[in-house]
Amino acid sequence: MLKAIFLDLDETLCDTRKATDLAKAQLARTVRAQFAVDGVLFADRYETGFYRRWSDTQRARYLPIIKQRGEDAFRVQLMIDLLAELGSGEVSQATAQELQHQFDRDRLAAFDFFPGIEAFLAEARQLFTTVVITNGPVFSQIPKIEAVNLTAHVDHIIIGGQEPEEKPARSIFEKALKLADCEAHEAIHVGDSLAADIAGAHGSCITSVWVRHQQPLDAELGITPHHTVMHPSEIPALIRELHQD
Repeated sequence: MLKAIFLDLDETLCDTRKATDLAKAQLARTVRAQFAVDGVLFADRYETGFYRRWSDTQRARYLPIIKQRGEDAFRVQLMIDLLAELGSGEVSQATAQELQHQFDRDRLAAFDFFPGIEAFLAEARQLFTTVVITNGPVFSQIPKIEAVNLTAHVDHIIIGGQEPEEKPARSIFEKALKLADCEAHEAIHVGDSLAADIAGAHGSCITSVWVRHQQPLDAELGITPHHTVMHPSEIPALIRELHQD
């Protein structure tokens, strides 16, 4: 019997890609106008950086900043470094901080649930314990959670950045099972990342649902989801079907 639904946040419940693209477009326009550099290239590299898809050199530079001064300081320094690489000349901390604030404001203003998800959460909460498990730093995840008032829509929220380990670690799924007061076979986890969500669910013997979007099934990972939907709009119908089985 299904008692709990665990859900990823970004690209599962909420359209993070759309919000990020809108914020990047505005950032690109601002940078091009203010510094006369390639704004699109800057915005693309900035996204790569804040998602920590780093080179070894970047890792050595930015990890100490994050540990000593926090996520905001890292992102501001990333702005300064990228602008310098593109030939902007010296950029002040205050200027970079304002660019960072602009990006965050624009992104949060566009951040929202996928269509139909808010109604689905209300329906699901009547039948199951609902737990959101999201990876990422508190710096970015709490503002997203507040932007959609997520606490009003689900029973529990676990932020990876507040935990000893993030998905796919077993510990974070064990915490979700404890919060939901259920066994692994009584839960299902829905997420868009094979490596984090699906592997994590399988490692805890939890039924998985992969939100595929346009992603290929990476055979090298050796991970096969129990169920697959192409888009978050298909989640409600699948959950209803699984609940009836």
